[in-house]
Amino acid sequence: MFKKVLQGLNQKKAKVFSLFLICSFLAWFISNLSETYESRAYFTLNYRNLPDSLLLGKNSNNQIEAKLRTSGFQFLYYKIFRSQIDIDVSQVDYRNGQYVLSEEVLRRQMDQQLSQNISLLYLDRNVLDVDLYQVDSKKIPVQARLNLQLQQNYILDGKIKISPDSVEVKGPKNEIDTIQSIKTAPIQLTDVNEDFSSEVSLVFPKGLDNSIFSVGRAMISGKVSKFSEKVFDVPIQVVNAPEGYQIRTFPNSVTILCKATIERLKEISASDFEIVADYGQLDGSVSSKLFLEITESPQKVYDIKLEENTVNFVLERQ
Repeated sequence: MFKKVLQGLNQKKAKVFSLFLICSFLAWFISNLSETYESRAYFTLNYRNLPDSLLLGKNSNNQIEAKLRTSGFQFLYYKIFRSQIDIDVSQVDYRNGQYVLSEEVLRRQMDQQLSQNISLLYLDRNVLDVDLYQVDSKKIPVQARLNLQLQQNYILDGKIKISPDSVEVKGPKNEIDTIQSIKTAPIQLTDVNEDFSSEVSLVFPKGLDNSIFSVGRAMISGKVSKFSEKVFDVPIQVVNAPEGYQIRTFPNSVTILCKATIERLKEISASDFEIVADYGQLDGSVSSKLFLEITESPQKVYDIKLEENTVNFVLERQ
């Protein structure tokens, strides 16, 4: 029984001793952190305020080492969380074909962002080289890579719409001058019988490491309508008849098959077409046939087809 009491007291003393030891260590650690030290710290660089005429290349320095004088608490913070410094690129100088920030400007920018109780003693470089280059810009048309298969008796009513229809690219002149168009990723639409709309990514040419594009996706859309057919009987007009003669064709009219939407066909009449037979095309030959040509036709139709491409004729003296 007496031994058990002694063991309990010893365990209690050990716990109390451990607690005091931990508290003493924390007091010593905090006391040391509150003192002032000189040591090195690393900062991640974030480039800001780029002029419109310049772009940031991929070889810019993204880290800088500095010697600081501050409390141990601050150094502990920098060791755990690598701090970031914003670099105002609008203050760069152009020297010997390169863009640089002088040590004076770099120190001033860093001092403005460090805490008041931190002294900046030393930087690992006299100047900061910034990988910048002059840029041009231009608009590049977007082309849709669309494989559209419509249901029978359906047509694409109007042109394919692309939004945006162009992309602005900024980059070195020798890079962007090689770009003539930007294509979309392939789109496959089958058995379509209604209006469609699809968002698709843009495919940019390879090797444009220093160029920036304004958008990366586009919307492809189109209007689909059901079409029908209608036949029109159109009179034939003869031109370039020889002097003193008139030309009579057999027949004097020709049938045209027109395909369009049902609504559009209701608006079309035979007078919207003009069929011409040109005697001058014979050029002295003795043929008895003239080729027919559609010289006028209504807009917004899918297809127009002549039932006959030639017509017989005779010359009659006036």
